[in-house]
Amino acid sequence: MKKFVSTTLAFALVFPIAAFAQGTLKVGTVDMQRAFKEYGKTKDAEAKINDAKNAAKKEYDDRAESYKKALDEINNLNKQLDAPALSADAKSQKAKERDDKIANIKNMEREINEFRQTRERQLQEQAMRMREGIVKEITDIVMEKVKTNNMDLVFDKSGMSLNGVPVLMYSHGNVDFTNDIIAVLNKPGRATSTEKASTSPSTTPARGSKP
Repeated sequence: MKKFVSTTLAFALVFPIAAFAQGTLKVGTVDMQRAFKEYGKTKDAEAKINDAKNAAKKEYDDRAESYKKALDEINNLNKQLDAPALSADAKSQKAKERDDKIANIKNMEREINEFRQTRERQLQEQAMRMREGIVKEITDIVMEKVKTNNMDLVFDKSGMSLNGVPVLMYSHGNVDFTNDIIAVLNKPGRATSTEKASTSPSTTPARGSKP
């Protein structure tokens, strides 16, 4: 999960031409990539994804081991069928046993491929949901800072252009508020926007109650 923040985030909030002409435009910068990396929740998300990957790998390895054992059994039966001393009845029985195992191993192949594809998709979706949730949390904190300080423009200083050149070529150090964002994100006991939404009282009247 190294590239959790892969897109440029630029918040164009208010762009008063008159203020720009007078040199009073209030601009800020934030390093979204650094904020993402130093947010404690990011490490927790990475740990969960790694745990899920390890669990999926173990299950895949167990299935692959069972497949290998089944294949060894088929090869062993083929060797027995080549034995000249084997009677016709025994050979017929061994051949049927081998054919049944071949049919079974084909099903195992299909199940292993389906398992791999399904787990890969699930892991990608899980990582994407976590990434989007964390980015939204950071964005919400940035927007609160923007509103509190009446900023006109905020740029993501970690963003890169299509040519691989930093979108923000230069800015004064005093306009960067990344440290403030990280401090708020990692504040003990801070309720996220999701937690606030889940604990807020419902505005829908209870069934049977009068407005």
